[in-house]
Amino acid sequence: MDHGQQAGQEPGGSDGAPGPRTDLVAVASQPLMVEVDPQDNITDLVLRAAEATHDRPLYRRPRRGDAAGGQPAWEDVSGPQFLAEVTALAKGMVASGVGAGDRVAIMAATSYEWSLTDAAVWFAGAVGVPVYETSSPGQARWILEDSGAVAAVAGDGGHRDLLEKVRRGSDDAGRGGLPGLAHVWTISDGDLTALAAPTGPGSEVDDETLEARRSAAGLEDPATIIYTSGTTGRPKGCTLTHGNFVVLTRNAVAGVPEVFAAPDASTLLFLPLAHVFARFIEVLCWVTPVTVGHASDIKNLTADLATFEPSFILAVPRVFEKVYNTAEAKAAAAGRGKVFSAASATAIAFSRAQDTGGPSWGLRIKHALFDRLVYAKLRAALGGNASYAVSGGAPLAERLGHFFRGVGITVLQGYGLTETTAPTAVTRPGAVSMATVGPPLPGCSIAVTTDGEVLVAGPHVTPGYHQAAAALDGQGPDPAFAGGWFATGDLGSLDEHGYLTITGRKKDLIVTATGKNVSPALMEDPLRAHPLVSQAVVVGDGAPYVAALLTLDADMLPTWLKNQGLPVLDVAAAAEHPAVLAELQRAVDTANEEVSHAEGVKRFVVLDHDLTEAGGQLTPSLKVKRAAVLEQSAGVIEEMYARARTDA
Repeated sequence: MDHGQQAGQEPGGSDGAPGPRTDLVAVASQPLMVEVDPQDNITDLVLRAAEATHDRPLYRRPRRGDAAGGQPAWEDVSGPQFLAEVTALAKGMVASGVGAGDRVAIMAATSYEWSLTDAAVWFAGAVGVPVYETSSPGQARWILEDSGAVAAVAGDGGHRDLLEKVRRGSDDAGRGGLPGLAHVWTISDGDLTALAAPTGPGSEVDDETLEARRSAAGLEDPATIIYTSGTTGRPKGCTLTHGNFVVLTRNAVAGVPEVFAAPDASTLLFLPLAHVFARFIEVLCWVTPVTVGHASDIKNLTADLATFEPSFILAVPRVFEKVYNTAEAKAAAAGRGKVFSAASATAIAFSRAQDTGGPSWGLRIKHALFDRLVYAKLRAALGGNASYAVSGGAPLAERLGHFFRGVGITVLQGYGLTETTAPTAVTRPGAVSMATVGPPLPGCSIAVTTDGEVLVAGPHVTPGYHQAAAALDGQGPDPAFAGGWFATGDLGSLDEHGYLTITGRKKDLIVTATGKNVSPALMEDPLRAHPLVSQAVVVGDGAPYVAALLTLDADMLPTWLKNQGLPVLDVAAAAEHPAVLAELQRAVDTANEEVSHAEGVKRFVVLDHDLTEAGGQLTPSLKVKRAAVLEQSAGVIEEMYARARTDA
């Protein structure tokens, strides 16, 4: 790897490397490990995966109701079987009028049918447009209208009704319909089965016609338009090409073979396939190939993990926090709180020792004891077969990373955005650095500017936004892509090994009245790690000191109250209870120990409700819409600072 290059030096090792800039203080890059045929596209990965899985499952789809005790069972789907279903559905789409390059939207829960539809859209020569299943009619309308979708696949009757409402133009705002949306096919109504039926519309499309459609796209052609979560303003359609996916997935497998190319590798997808992270993994699993299952309902996730037994897991940091906090709370409720605390400390110490010469014999003995008492049960809760997990979407607390590695599950952190087809950097199994998100993946380049912004370049970066020319309206090139680099808006640093650390968002920086620049993430991440805290939003722009808005975790609250010998309280009542406030103050005090005095939280207020997507405070990928929270809570924030002035 090249790292620590001089400012302005052009990084090497990837096709289309960016040009020189004068504001770079550090650059890290990795050369491509796998060169890709320019005539390839995503469907070629499916064809190769089908050929490689004649005698083993490419997918396992849930079969409910026939397993002992009513637990989920799984039906194997071989590669050839999946390919046959894909081609039949693609023929049905072509016969129904879906043309080459047309946009087809998918609004459904994560499921086998989602992946089947995605592949069929590509085989039909079309472009997939995911819509979060939790999207409002207004959000769905914007995506369908802006992308120019000619058809949409709905997961169930609720999604169908929403899409039909948008198509008719009968939404509350009185906007017109979308006459270009010719079809709304619903999975739960059997529409996909009818499209793919031997006597259905696709029977009129021959193999040669479909092959011409499938093979027409090259690496530079659009594969999908993914609309950004929209933490600020209206979501932008990010165009990702076949090359973005093919080059990145093939090089990610080569770069992290311990996870993705392991024998009998398997994973259970439960993240939304509308999000770029899960979508990237969907395509990556055709490269190796990896056996994939889908969990549509998060309420059944524990049972699904237990029966599917994945070899690696994909999740966001909040999932790992929930697993830890739930285990801790259950142990306390069973009178084993001290045992869990000792086991946790031992796991963390055992993991840290692996980076400093290895654990002592005494630590090994303690670790072996707790492995039987505690760790084995935690591994079993995640299926019992996983030795790796991949975390993305936000920074994972270093303490949690060490805990899970000590338990026996190494968590690899990844960093990326929609615009980078998900990961640009990933920690490696043999060189895990808990405080970083690792080095660039093969073919990727990362730079840091003089003001700390992270820039990215490589064949995985979007060629641009859909309708970008119209949006810029003659204002010149998009500044986000200046000099061949994509400006991420994130703040970070590169160490001497080329490992990236993310410290916050550029637009989220708080400048206090004293002129101190504060990155909210420095306090928000450790505060969210507390079992009682669901969300933390640090405030203080233009104020004399930093403060925070906290929300309570409704799932963890009853167990915590019971363990403290307190009566049952709802979230609103608990937000004012002295014992809860005292516990949260201890959490704030602990978090403050890790930052300077100027960056520490001096006051906090507990909201009587959580932040939600429905309330407009979270994106579908659970990122906080800071501007929306500050606007909605403006009165609460002003009252908090006013009360402080009065108390003083």
